[in-house]
This record gives sequence, structure tokens and C-alpha cells, in this order.
Amino acid sequence: MIVAERKPLAEILDMVKDCKKILVLACRGCVTVCSAGGEREAEILASLLRLGLKKAGRTAEVIEGSLVRQCDKEYIDAIDQWQGRYDAILSTACGVGVNFIANLRPADHVFPALNTTFFGGSAEQGIWREQCAGCGNCVLHLTGGLCPVARCAKSLMNGPCGGSVNGRCEIHKEVDCIWQMIYDRMDRLGRQEEMRIAAPIRDWSTAGHGGPRTQTRADLTV
Repeated sequence: MIVAERKPLAEILDMVKDCKKILVLACRGCVTVCSAGGEREAEILASLLRLGLKKAGRTAEVIEGSLVRQCDKEYIDAIDQWQGRYDAILSTACGVGVNFIANLRPADHVFPALNTTFFGGSAEQGIWREQCAGCGNCVLHLTGGLCPVARCAKSLMNGPCGGSVNGRCEIHKEVDCIWQMIYDRMDRLGRQEEMRIAAPIRDWSTAGHGGPRTQTRADLTV
């Protein structure tokens, strides 16, 4: 899932300082799972905005709404139900949702309430960890299902660097060296000999460095 966290309230208040009617728009997708942008979080943010505006001696109407997802045109059309009740949308979606709304509603002011951080999963209650870099050239079949691109501080492709000590990353001492984890897993699976094969130079053209990526399924298009 996409993991995000709420921006500092002071930064958000500065974004909407000239707004008189603000729609705090929740997304019931990925950011709900990481407790950053769901309906409950939007309600809390709306309350904090009202208090912050009042404390600053400013007046503005703050209303709340939510969409199933903010990265899908069919759901974004539902914003019409609040038409006329806002002069700015404060989105609690990831950056994709903010982009989608801005693209589809060019006359609306759209502001991000969250900082999008990474693709990850829930490690334990209240803790999410990055697992994937979305690089477009997956090598997990070669590394026992563990990603060296996202989970190695240097994105190394052929084993650990010379700085890892006792299975720990030299850059982040509290982080396990992913290549030590890959080796241990491949050893348990009886696949350690595969690690003698040098990984080829990565094809970074799939990572979108030439601009935003597009994926099309012809069987799903109209």
C-alpha cells in the first residue's frame, strides 16, 4: 500500500490562509490503512483547522467529505455534491490523489494535507515499513522475495557492501542488512548457489526517468 503521514498543522494552515470555505476531503483507500487520510483522520484535521484558524483570529468554514478513492475518475466526479460549498480542497489522499483531482478539476484549488512517504506494509501495530520502490523491473524472483532496491540503503544488486556489520546496515545501524536477510533466506530455501550468479546492470528505463509512466490493459479499455 501507499504509506503517508499528515503534514504539520502550521504548514497546512499556511496553505489555506487565504481560503474562506475549505473542503477537507478524505480518501478511503491506502491512506486509511496507515491512519493518515481516512474519514476519522479528516474529521480530526477539520477540527484542528477550526481551532487553528480561531486561534489565529481568522474565520473560515471547514466542511468534511470523503471519496472511496481519489485516484479514480469515477469517484472524483462525486465531488460535485459539494459544489459551491468550498473554494479550496484539502486532500488527505496520497500525492496521486492530489494530482488526479488537480488534473480533473482545473478550476479548483487543491492542497495536500499529507506527505507521501513510500510503498510499504504494516510491520506491527502503528509501524509501517517500506518494501517496494515501484522501480518497474522486479527482481524478487532472484532474491527470495526480498527487495534490495527498496530495502538496501544503496540499492545494491550483487550482495552487501563492505560496511555491513553483524547483519546490520552501516548507514542505519538499527536496520537489518537486506542482503544478509536475502542470503539467509536463500540458504534456508536451498537456493544459495543462485547467489553466485552476477545480476546484470539494471534497466532503469522502466523506472520512469523519462517522465510519468503509463500502464495499459487493452482488454480493460473501452
